[in-house]
Amino acid sequence: MAGFPFSRRLSPQARSQRRLALLALVLLTACASASPPTGGASISAGSEARFRPTGAFGAYLAGRFATAEADTEAAARFFASALAADPANPELLQRSFAAELADGRDALPLAGRILERQPQALMPNLVVLASEVRAGRFDLAEARARALPREGAGQLLQPLLLAWAQAGRGAWDQALATLRPLAEGPRFRAVYALHAGLIADLAGRPREAERFFRAAEAEGSPSLRTAELLAGFANREGRPEEVGRILASAIAGSEEAALAEARLARAPNRRAVNSAAEGMAEALYSLAAPLRQQEASEFALALLRIALLLRPDFPPAKLLIADILEGERRFEAAAALLRAVDRSSPYAPLARIRLAVVLDRLDRTAEALALLDALAAEEGRPEPLARKGDILRGRSRFREAVEAYDAAIARLGPPERRHWVLYYARGIAHERAKNWPGAEADFLRALELSPDQPYVLNYLGYSWADQGRELARARRMLERAVELRPHDGHIVDSLGWVLFRQGDYRGAVRWLERAVELLPRDPVINDHLGDAYWAVGRQVEARFQWQRALALGPEPEEIPKIESKLRSGLALPPAAVAADSAAPTPR
Repeated sequence: MAGFPFSRRLSPQARSQRRLALLALVLLTACASASPPTGGASISAGSEARFRPTGAFGAYLAGRFATAEADTEAAARFFASALAADPANPELLQRSFAAELADGRDALPLAGRILERQPQALMPNLVVLASEVRAGRFDLAEARARALPREGAGQLLQPLLLAWAQAGRGAWDQALATLRPLAEGPRFRAVYALHAGLIADLAGRPREAERFFRAAEAEGSPSLRTAELLAGFANREGRPEEVGRILASAIAGSEEAALAEARLARAPNRRAVNSAAEGMAEALYSLAAPLRQQEASEFALALLRIALLLRPDFPPAKLLIADILEGERRFEAAAALLRAVDRSSPYAPLARIRLAVVLDRLDRTAEALALLDALAAEEGRPEPLARKGDILRGRSRFREAVEAYDAAIARLGPPERRHWVLYYARGIAHERAKNWPGAEADFLRALELSPDQPYVLNYLGYSWADQGRELARARRMLERAVELRPHDGHIVDSLGWVLFRQGDYRGAVRWLERAVELLPRDPVINDHLGDAYWAVGRQVEARFQWQRALALGPEPEEIPKIESKLRSGLALPPAAVAADSAAPTPR
């Protein structure tokens, strides 16, 4: 399919009103289906209305709803109200603790109450451990870390926290003995080797630290944070040639990370981890980052909040929390956290780019664009201008987007493989601005830089098919794109469409039916399947698909075309039904 789907945006006020209406329904339903609580919920008029359920049951329901909406502030408030009304209820205690922690509040008192009942509970233990570390009670922290359950996430985390607690009381040999066998073992060795290196470095043992760091680096391309830690050590050891290599390996797949790379490369010669407390925060972050990638956002958020208890000024943790909050549509909270990143931090430009994206999501686009212009002027790099182009393209300001991408590309120097995405983005803006020659040139340039990018293959191949041009070449591109993304309904549709344009109608039907299975509510794909059905003589099914396409809300300019087909059918070339070809069969 040509083009990215652009989501319809709801204003924050509209989303707030929707939540209030749904919560009213939940509470009214609960009151109708159960004995009434001691107090009721009231709804005041206007967008600033708030529910104030006064009984444990109503507040509990409100808290559950707020949790489902990822509104941790409201969830913490409602569960605290419910717990006050029923302080002995263990479920309310657990939920109130989780909400307080997720919202960044002081969850320590609730953690202590939970541990009285459940001494092995992981998150309450981590909160209490963090408080012990902040107070310098590393003997207590070590005992608590030693007793943590070694199952699930605790299996990875427990040795790291134990080693850092031992380091906190100066037992360097013990700390390294805790991690050394794990750094040499078969599982998670990169994480354990990294932390062993950090401990050895803090202990003033550079040669031992170097061995551990090299073992961590040997496990594959590091994250930006890991690269920062490794490059910082190499820089302090007087090996500047290694700094560039390590940082370059981390930013290969991330344009925005290049902003941080530039600052990290010229960062002062100081350790990134200067204490056991900071090391523990690093350990929690080490686990939270992959959890976020695996969509375990709630658990990752809790770990990151504890990391900030140990190290309040920890930019990587703030950026990751903001990413989670943005994913949950808590844009104001994400913006506040991004603004809190110290402007002197290497991560500050990254935070400001993310802030611009969040501001745009809040419909404060002018503010977002001004922020990116200021950042582009300060840093002299392409990334802020590329993000400006993305925002303008998302707002259908395609000609302005092209200008922003032009300015970004002018700052590139010799393009590298990772820059394919910038040419691809500008190509989309050109195509949507009705400048097909410019779009085609950019798509081809993107494929020169990175030949097997399925989305570029799809966009260019589909566009050629739609124009009736380069059909054989488009088909080869789309067959390759389907190999790379066999379950992407848009790409599968594109292959079906190029077969249709080639006259292989039976092959088109097979692939378009598969595309509809993958994306049943896409109006364009349903419309394409209707065309293919008509071409093979299945006219009743064709009309059904066209009617369905109309019902699914196609682009306004497509509506008259579909209505015309419903009235008069589809005009086809003379050879109405082509023989089967060598088109692959959908899996």
